[in-house]
Amino acid sequence: MPFSSLLGRRWWLALLFVTALLLVLRRLLGNGMASRRASPQATLAIAAELAAGASGTPRPAAAPADSTRLRGVSWVGGDSITEAELAPLLRDHVSWIAQMPFGWQGGAAEPAIRVNTARPAGRRGLWGESDAGLVYTAALAHRHHIRTLLKPHLWVRGPKSWPGDINMATPADWQAWFANYSTFMLHYAALAEANRFDGLCIGTELLHATEPAHEKAWRGLIKAIRKVYHGPLTYAANWSGEYEQIRFWDALDYVGIQAYFPLSTAASPSLDALLLGWAPHLQRLAAWQKKIKRPIVFTEVGYKTTPDAAARPWEWPERTAAFATPDEATQARCYEALFRACWGQPWLKGLFIWKWYPGLAADGPARRHADFTPQHKPAEAVLARWYAQ
Repeated sequence: MPFSSLLGRRWWLALLFVTALLLVLRRLLGNGMASRRASPQATLAIAAELAAGASGTPRPAAAPADSTRLRGVSWVGGDSITEAELAPLLRDHVSWIAQMPFGWQGGAAEPAIRVNTARPAGRRGLWGESDAGLVYTAALAHRHHIRTLLKPHLWVRGPKSWPGDINMATPADWQAWFANYSTFMLHYAALAEANRFDGLCIGTELLHATEPAHEKAWRGLIKAIRKVYHGPLTYAANWSGEYEQIRFWDALDYVGIQAYFPLSTAASPSLDALLLGWAPHLQRLAAWQKKIKRPIVFTEVGYKTTPDAAARPWEWPERTAAFATPDEATQARCYEALFRACWGQPWLKGLFIWKWYPGLAADGPARRHADFTPQHKPAEAVLARWYAQ
């Protein structure tokens, strides 16, 4: 066989192999998720079980109807938004979305904060996180009577870094950081005022920055924000103690808590176990809230579709989770326990579920379905039932 002919045949064989491999991967990461997820019959069975009540645990009376309660989801900004992508929110009785633009910090000890508020070029950044995307999304949501909380976040460069790692080495660095952070936040305060956003979150899980030593800096920032934005303000504090260290809650309208409280170390815990897991957290929150006299909003709360979803709810799933069989029943029980334990509390003004991907299909990417979203799962039915109250 001539070499050119042999080479051509090998090329076609290689092409066929690569094509077959891509089809397999697509099935595993896309439509394959649908085959591992609960069937519609199983979804209905799970929903019926949860609606019926936990064995041995009396179902609490429904919370009084409150049209001002925040029934929210954390909205993931994308490359566009359509009316059709808002329809599932209306069906699930969602009345608020949180939009989350980002500032970028090169390292936890670097005071500089980089912000790109323009429409992103090429593949860097998402339109939905630009000023234009934020404003358009909020306006479209308003047309459907859905309100918007603007919740800017900081993204810290570095392996497994998060905003709680931010910590300056010197007082001068802290002064520079607060100056940069004020510029970052005042930009979004002006954007929120000009476009009638319904609430503004002035920070998220900045554990070291909110230590008592920095109270004066925060009060100065809040005063500056109030001159620009005239809507309600909150701050999103970490659940594990940050909310108790903050000294400036009296200057804000709501206490925000990222409510990833651990509930049970068991795999696939029962609803009764999850409700028991909430008890100490609620006792501590209720006692503390009486002192600060501010309503509480869970600015984030959510659970993965894994058997250990209740153990460390703040942790993202491993990359291999997309290949595992999801535990949608556990996620749904976590949602049911959340609402049964918390929704009727007089100090809770509302919550935002983490998180919601616009336009996500039932057979969409497995990497999306494998994380926190309740979309197309029994947890979504639980969410809709409680938000309807």
